[in-house]
Amino acid sequence: MIPTTREDCLALDAADPLAAFREEFVLPEGVVYLDGNSLGALPRSTPGRVADMIEREWGRDLIRSWNDAGWWDKPRTLGAKVAPLVGAAPDEVVVGDGTSANLFKTLVAALRMSDRSVVLGEAGNFPTDLYVTEGATSLLGATQRRVDPDGPGLAEALATGDVAVLLLSHVDYRGGTLRDMPGITRLAHEHGALVVWDLCHSVGAVPVDLSGGGADFAVGCTYKYLNAGPGAPAFLYAARRHHAVADQPLSGWHGHARPFDFTADYEPAPGVSRFLSGSQPLVADAALEASLDVWARADLDQVRAKSLAMTDLFLERAAKVGISSITPAEHGRRGSQVALVQPEEGAGYPIVQALIARGVIGDFRAPDVMRFGFTPLYLRYVDVWDAAEALTEVVESGEWRQERFSRRGQVT
Repeated sequence: MIPTTREDCLALDAADPLAAFREEFVLPEGVVYLDGNSLGALPRSTPGRVADMIEREWGRDLIRSWNDAGWWDKPRTLGAKVAPLVGAAPDEVVVGDGTSANLFKTLVAALRMSDRSVVLGEAGNFPTDLYVTEGATSLLGATQRRVDPDGPGLAEALATGDVAVLLLSHVDYRGGTLRDMPGITRLAHEHGALVVWDLCHSVGAVPVDLSGGGADFAVGCTYKYLNAGPGAPAFLYAARRHHAVADQPLSGWHGHARPFDFTADYEPAPGVSRFLSGSQPLVADAALEASLDVWARADLDQVRAKSLAMTDLFLERAAKVGISSITPAEHGRRGSQVALVQPEEGAGYPIVQALIARGVIGDFRAPDVMRFGFTPLYLRYVDVWDAAEALTEVVESGEWRQERFSRRGQVT
């Protein structure tokens, strides 16, 4: 049942099984943070963990920490901590590099596993996915095609017989649509295509079951819902059945079978380690480790239930002021964000800026989408109520029409 008063929200917060997690994050006074789908809040344990890495592991123990502090194995040990969050086995995930590099690795590896030459992607996907696909296909003389994955054309596009790889975002970054991973993966496999899933807007927000869904490859970032900090290292998943044959293009030292033999020729490491390339960002890894230790204690079913309840509340309140949503109403098709569109052209950006001035932080995505992310570990129901009230006041008063709210920053 959707709460109808602020007091109802306070009662839900008092009974919330995730409520204690809020104290584990740094949240500025007077701010309702609805942009965790772009940059997660800082865990309180992160500064101490990073300081220990810098002062003790690096400052005191120096190069000995490659062995003594486990630096060399961080891609695998952190990958094993990410694995439960994405429904994978510990030896199927590694952490390292960024999403773009990992996407390039998986796309090229998948193309090399096929005698076909088309990467089928989604129209309107996050630009990185589109740009990296352009680079990968041009390098290998392959072709990129795009389709609306939420429409009837996906099956037809896969049935052409020349699609080697299907690349999709599990949750659409703009509207927040959650895709049917098992169903789409099964459809692609029936037509002879491999599947790469982008989990950037789903890991830590919605249930992910790569193994159960039959996924071939996946990539994802850790700085959004997983709270690992700006520029945090990404992760890569490769199903165990592909480990022996996957041939990724960035064949660096860390992906070698015996790196300390210092041989002149490349031999890929066994398992998912073959997807590693160069040295890892170990200071950033320390921040990621702190956040993953928090996530290890979270019940993902409770996270999902709270996410749906909060987005239900926000969607209902937003509809009362005449703002339409492009986020699906159905729970099974909704991620953990709400994307709104104001009917008046050009209103979206200044409305978001007016809300930020009031301490309600969301973001804007061109051409007209106002995005609000819901992060159950540190967001309260009363925060959602207050944010909806602020949205109502900003829209009904016309406050957003002030010229100062239309000035564009480089980052929107």
